[in-house]
Amino acid sequence: MRMPRGLLSALMLFVLDTGPGIAATPDAGRADGTTVTVFAAASLRDVFGALGTTFEREHPGTKVQFNFAGSQELRTQIEHGAPADVFASADTKHMDAARKAGLVDAPKLFATNAPVIVVPADNPGKVGSLKDLATVKRLVIGTPEVPIGTYTLQILEKAKSELGPDFPARVQARVVSRELNVRQVLTKVMLGEADAGIVYRTDARSAGDKVRTVEIPVELNVLAEYPIATVTRAPHPELARAWVALVTGPAGQTALKDASFGGASGR
Repeated sequence: MRMPRGLLSALMLFVLDTGPGIAATPDAGRADGTTVTVFAAASLRDVFGALGTTFEREHPGTKVQFNFAGSQELRTQIEHGAPADVFASADTKHMDAARKAGLVDAPKLFATNAPVIVVPADNPGKVGSLKDLATVKRLVIGTPEVPIGTYTLQILEKAKSELGPDFPARVQARVVSRELNVRQVLTKVMLGEADAGIVYRTDARSAGDKVRTVEIPVELNVLAEYPIATVTRAPHPELARAWVALVTGPAGQTALKDASFGGASGR
């Protein structure tokens, strides 16, 4: 029996949005240990999950619990008192707002990322370049509130110089869905529910051969900057600082590079 597409989509989102590094509650750590809670942008899921294993090995009795979501959603949760030790964002906008509100300590840039176009493996929309987004039948992007959505709008605006002043409007007319985090954009493309989407290079890499990547010209692209900070009211401030040190240190930077992230300097 063939599974309805809507149910399949929901299942895929569940699979992508859950994983072994996630616990249901702050008390879900080992009975004799401590749980450090890291709120991180969805695009950090794979590399942070791997670093969590490293952290737990270096801190016996400690468990790392992750909350992966759109940066705007994570910031809102922290604003409403959600217990978190660390906040890692996919842009400076939401981190700066959290810092201004006194929710986090001084942030550090630890990585960069580049948006790319992804299409299903069989590329039904025949997308070969950025300009083709104005002619696809179904395009999926992030909401304006989520970092990947903001970066997408910036790319379309920059493209006016080469593709015409009406290019952003023509592309927006092809949008059939706006998602709350980058992994949801990726999922829609993987399932064939969209002919194209814009995600980070690292997300495209994580999808393997389920998608094809179409590069955005460097002169029209933007560079996503990732800041990280300890939460001011962190339940475990020492462990929070230790996590930031891991991410910004040699082991973390190597793991990020291996996952196709750029360094904080953009290289």
